[in-house]
Amino acid sequence: MKETQLLKGVLEGLILSIIKKRSVYGYELIQIMRHYDFTTIIGGTIYPILQKLEKQGCISGRTLPSPDGPDRKYFFITEKGEEQLASFIEQWRSLNVKVNRILEDKKGSAPSDGE
Repeated sequence: MKETQLLKGVLEGLILSIIKKRSVYGYELIQIMRHYDFTTIIGGTIYPILQKLEKQGCISGRTLPSPDGPDRKYFFITEKGEEQLASFIEQWRSLNVKVNRILEDKKGSAPSDGE
């Protein structure tokens, strides 16, 4: 399975987490993701998620002047976005525990069918 397929369900949560820490514009967000070794992330992946999160009211966008050129649209987390992020973190931690339990089970100790 490709990493991009695994990421589909978690990118929204990761984006909200980054935006909670500081406001960012789209290209900057891509660079931050690459800093964390998400090297396959491209604009065609990030921008639709930003649009979706903005439409859902989880983030808000504001066009602000840039010292380096044209104005940029910066994204800020909303109260709804903070709630969604908290839910994502809770679900991620729960899933992580379950996945690790299976991956780290050296004996295959789960009961088989019929036991």
